[in-house]
This record gives sequence, C-alpha cells and structure tokens, in this order.
Amino acid sequence: MASGEDDLIARYFKPLATDPGTFGLTDDAAVLTSSGEDIVVTVDAVVEGVHFLADDPPDTLARKALRVNLSDLAAKGAEPAGFVLTLALRDVQESWLAPFAKALGEDAAHFKCPLLGGDTVSTRGPLSISITAFGRVPKGRMVRRAGAKPGDLVMVTGTIGDATLGLDILGGGELAKAMANDATGMAALIDRYRVPQPRNALALAVREHATAAMDVSDGLAGDLTKLCGVSGVSADIRLADVPLSAQARELVARGIVGIERLVSGGDDYELLCAVPPNAAARFVAAAKATGTAATVIGEFRAGGEPPRFLDASGKPLALKRLSYSHF
Repeated sequence: MASGEDDLIARYFKPLATDPGTFGLTDDAAVLTSSGEDIVVTVDAVVEGVHFLADDPPDTLARKALRVNLSDLAAKGAEPAGFVLTLALRDVQESWLAPFAKALGEDAAHFKCPLLGGDTVSTRGPLSISITAFGRVPKGRMVRRAGAKPGDLVMVTGTIGDATLGLDILGGGELAKAMANDATGMAALIDRYRVPQPRNALALAVREHATAAMDVSDGLAGDLTKLCGVSGVSADIRLADVPLSAQARELVARGIVGIERLVSGGDDYELLCAVPPNAAARFVAAAKATGTAATVIGEFRAGGEPPRFLDASGKPLALKRLSYSHF
C-alpha cells in the first residue's frame, strides 16, 4: 500500500518530472546527463517568516523558491538543467498544494528546468521550501565572483530596491500609507518581492562579456562588497545612476525613502556584473533584446578597501547598513 507521502508525490509532483532521467520519480535518485559541459550547482531555501509571509499565496511561493535559484544560475552564465525539491509541510492541504504544484510546473516548463526529484517531510516548525538547481555551462566557462579588474564597469540589470519596498507594504509599514492612492504602484512593488524575475535569458551574455558576476539577493551594496572582496578590487558607485523604478523614484523624490534603503534591501535578484568598457555596449544590447535594461553605475578600481558610494556631488556616503543578513 502506498504511503501518504507517496500519494502526495504521485499526485502533485510526478507530473512535473518530465526529464527521462527521473524515471517518473520511481527511484531514489535521478540521472542528469552531460555532454562534456560543466555542471553548476546552487541551493537556496525560502522559509516562512524569513523569506516570505505566512499569508503569501502558494503559487508565488513556488515561483520564488525556484526563481531565486535560477537567478544564481543566470549569474554564473549557466543554462538551467533541472532541480530537486525539499518541502517541509505542517500539514497536507489540497487548497495549498494544488496551486503550489501548478505554478512550480509552469515555471519549470517556462525556464526549461524540470523537477528531478526531492523529498517531502512533515514539520512542527515553519513551512520551508529548499531547492537545489543544476545548470550547464561550456567547460571552464562558469563566471565567478572573482575576476573583476580595475577599469571594468559595474553594471546591474533591471531596477534596484523594489522588493524591499514591497515587503514594507505587505507588512503595513509607512509605505502602505504613503502610497494609499496608488494601488497599481503598490501591486507592482509587492509583485517584485513575491515573484522575482531571474535574468536567465542573459546567461550567454554574462558568459561572453562579464569578467565576474553574482546576483543581487541580499542588497546591492553588500553584494558588491562581497564581489569586490573576492576579486581583490574596490569600486566607486554613483548612487544617482542606480536604476530605480518609477515608484521608487517618486518615493525618493518625496523624501519618504532614502537611496541607502534601496541599495541595502534584499530580494532584488538582478544581475551584478563586472564588464570591460569595450564590451559594455554589447552587454547592454543583449539585455535590451530580452526586454531588460542594463545600467552602468560605476567602475571597479584597484585597492582593497570597501566600495565607495558617491552622492550627486561626488562625495562618499557612509552607509549604515550594506545588506540583509540572517545572523
């Protein structure tokens, strides 16, 4: 007789296991085939009360859990190959699992990243979703955090700071009041928090043009500091050039939000790249072709000190907080 766990897997997740190497989730492991490429591996967990709110819709949780891993693959210049899922549930509810599995399957198909297997467990603690994703790159071509050189340009995709604003709105913070007459704007910021937009369409451009890259998950300022540290360089960032959404720009203009908050907030899941000046135009064009903006916000320079964040007059702004930290 099949166990409750077996029934759950067969009902909700077996339809997502479309790769032949999964054997229809009937075995204890899967086979991920390779044709001489390097396999890139990344893992991220999202935990209730830390990465999402208890009342966040299950479909957005599924998308976020997968997409934060896809964002890591994009930053490495890797093409998605598949993922494994660990799901820790307090109980089994059709009303939660059905939309979760549906959204996960839709994203797996859209990003060509099939479910390869995983585990479901019960917990008395918070709901937890952990995904390990696999990607492929040509041998020796994975783009590391190390590699940025003095003179390289600091480039970011998309806009910065929206997710942290969306979280504030969901928590009923000051922004919910400040944007009370802009329901569309609030919805856009909330969506940026709940459903990241991984830049996997730019994986090839990252491989071809970036000397170093990572995704912005904990905050632009803190993540840039990490990249500089590993690369052995510093950087000068023009805060006025950091790309902001229309909603964020308006909040800054009204004095409700400061730029420090936007560059230190987490959950952006944009790409942060070091790009040589002679490759910048090609990177921008590749991003534009995918419907994504890529913006130069500064330059890497020699030195071992932390990056400098310059205000409109060119003076360094001392940031009290660089990024989100779990500990």
